[in-house]
Amino acid sequence: MKGRSESTRALAQRAIAAALLLPGRAGEGAHDPMEEIIGLAEAAGACVLDSDYQRRDRPDARTAFGKGKVAELGVLCKQHGAELLIVDNDLSPSQARNLEEEVGVRVVDRTELILDIFASRARTREARWQVELAQMQYLRPRLMRMWTHLERTEGAIGARGPGETQLETDRRLVDQRIYKLRNRLREVEKRSLRRVAERGGLVAASLVGYTNAGKSTLLNRLTGSEVEEADRLFATLDTKVSRWKLAAGHEVQLSDTVGFVRDLPHDLVASFTATLEETRSADLLLHVCDAVHPDLEIRMRAVEDVIEEMGASETPVLLVLNRIDLLGGAECRALESRWPEAIVVSAKTGQGLDALAEEVGNKLDAWTLHLEVKVPAGEGRLISRFKSLGKTEEEGFEGTIWWARLRLPPATWQSIQPALEKAGGTFQSLS
Repeated sequence: MKGRSESTRALAQRAIAAALLLPGRAGEGAHDPMEEIIGLAEAAGACVLDSDYQRRDRPDARTAFGKGKVAELGVLCKQHGAELLIVDNDLSPSQARNLEEEVGVRVVDRTELILDIFASRARTREARWQVELAQMQYLRPRLMRMWTHLERTEGAIGARGPGETQLETDRRLVDQRIYKLRNRLREVEKRSLRRVAERGGLVAASLVGYTNAGKSTLLNRLTGSEVEEADRLFATLDTKVSRWKLAAGHEVQLSDTVGFVRDLPHDLVASFTATLEETRSADLLLHVCDAVHPDLEIRMRAVEDVIEEMGASETPVLLVLNRIDLLGGAECRALESRWPEAIVVSAKTGQGLDALAEEVGNKLDAWTLHLEVKVPAGEGRLISRFKSLGKTEEEGFEGTIWWARLRLPPATWQSIQPALEKAGGTFQSLS
């Protein structure tokens, strides 16, 4: 059980945090099983006064926690004058309702909490639509429970942002809103796909990693950008794209997008399809990790799970261990021994960034395709695609045939090869 100071957050919502530790849980083995949910709660604006957890083989069907633990949580809430109980698990509508009746305060589960943080962080119109869609899909089966809190939860954690105005509506109106949001986001996704197709031959790399691992700081260091850097969860929700100039004439389109956490809500991943398009279509993923965090390996696995859920598990990954300025020499050597394929860096001091750029350049040289293509001169649109999508080294005409020696990322070549064959063109590898 862990106490927290109340003085610094006098105006924050007073909360108790609780967790059900189940076998095979994503965060099993964490050095402090309550650290992340307390951090998420504070990011949402709560003052966590105390916390507790219970180990069980499976959740109780009625309240998730066992009867004795529910009674203890009720006592904690009463002792501290808490306004809500934040649970580090996903609860069914009936479990949440029954738990609220037992402890006497409002209950917010993990998904509801993460959605609330995203709602408070969303700045662009597209981000707000994406968060709202995820909120609507989460709230729909919970409308009856939410209605009972309508008068006393205005502005409360889990009920802010776009979802707040929808709690009074019935399922028909919510379904209509979901339909409209999906249509809007399809248009956003189409624009994202067009941006991906118009890279102009640049290889694309995407920074991925656990939230607050230092991705935005790294993007700024590598590209000279001025993306917001904040020591808080989910500081970045919208994709930021900049050009990164490497040695030997290489140039990479580098993107930074939303950070991940373990058990990231499925609806949220699905609704952020447009924002994550740069990551899904990247030629290389730079998996940025906080090397000093005690749960480093747990967080690595959580990011790998989200990458797989996004459909990007086949994309090459380069592991980047950040914040080595906070480690001693022996600790750095231990990291390099444990993950010899990784690049160790400090985005804050610049240490290791030259080695990172060199390794990325080596990987580009190793798997960027070097081809000679021949296209009938009458296929102007196809020739234009090659010029815009590839890095042309030489080109010319042989009678009615346009030829070029160029380099293409594998994913780009897969998209354009069928059109070349259909037009009666030919190619050969120069690698």
